Amino acid sequence: MLPFRRTRHLYSRTLRFLLAAAATTLFAATPKAAFAQQTHYPLTLTNCGQEITFEQAPERVVSVGQSSTEILYLLGLADKVVGTALWLGPVLEEFEAVNAEIPRLADNAPSFESVLSAKPALVTTQFESQIGPKGVVATTAQFADLGIPVYTAPADCIGKDNSTGGDGLRTETFAMDLIYREIDDLARIFDVKERGEALIADLKAREAAAKEKIATLTGDISAVFWFSSAELQTDPYVAGRRGAPAYIMSTLGIRNVIDSAEEWPTIGWETIARADPTVIVAGEMDRRRYPADDLAVKLEFLRTDPVTSLMPAVREDRIVIMDAQAMNPTIRTIEGIEILAEGLAQVGLAK
Repeated sequence: MLPFRRTRHLYSRTLRFLLAAAATTLFAATPKAAFAQQTHYPLTLTNCGQEITFEQAPERVVSVGQSSTEILYLLGLADKVVGTALWLGPVLEEFEAVNAEIPRLADNAPSFESVLSAKPALVTTQFESQIGPKGVVATTAQFADLGIPVYTAPADCIGKDNSTGGDGLRTETFAMDLIYREIDDLARIFDVKERGEALIADLKAREAAAKEKIATLTGDISAVFWFSSAELQTDPYVAGRRGAPAYIMSTLGIRNVIDSAEEWPTIGWETIARADPTVIVAGEMDRRRYPADDLAVKLEFLRTDPVTSLMPAVREDRIVIMDAQAMNPTIRTIEGIEILAEGLAQVGLAK
């Protein structure tokens, strides 16, 4: 049996989002209803402890972080995006053509100068580590000095302490409400609130459908999420108990064998093997910062390493392949719930 994987067709519903949004707009054609859907400027939002104000909908935006970029695309705002950066994998399939026409400032962290050269009226960032109090690209203050507001994904600052460095420490368990807040905020900033409502409603419906798919689990099901490893012979980066994978597992009634508040702690394979997870979820990505970013390398390691090759989850092919984007707090986390639900059903662990 091959590891379970799912192809990238999950967001072919995007047209339905936009059609639903259009239908909402038509329905709201009366002055009173239309008024209820509009953003009134100036609009002031509190975002990650900072107040940002918009006198009008931004005409030019640079997006640093794949999830924030894909949210803009899903809201029908690709024509406002003048530069992107920090990509982990392929863009959602239905946006391949439009994304190819938008300048990619960098696959990873862009330079401050390259962001400024795109002349943005707004910069969105998925991570404070990129643009934040000590951002590697720039600080929010540097952009503020130039009159450029920065919108940070709430999932990276609410209930999370980024002062510890690295991937940060979650003080509260992630929930999809933080992604919904980002969708709603961006929809308000760009005056497309009806599109945001349609997108959020669809994501919630998909989550409910995935839960229903495996309403009955067969026994105590546990899992470990393997994102990557700095070196194959060192401890892997696995999901802690408060990040997006924890949300995926708790939604489906699965126990995380890793008990750490860190986003991606490093835990030895011997420790993981002793915990005996029912399922191993392996991240798939285009990034090649580390050897284990490559899915094929991950699978070869699991099947040949003296420790991992003896794990029941490996011997019995209970390996689920998941887009690494779904393992981060992103628009794709719902996709992660769907993938794991289907994987559990395929290997006979759910009815």
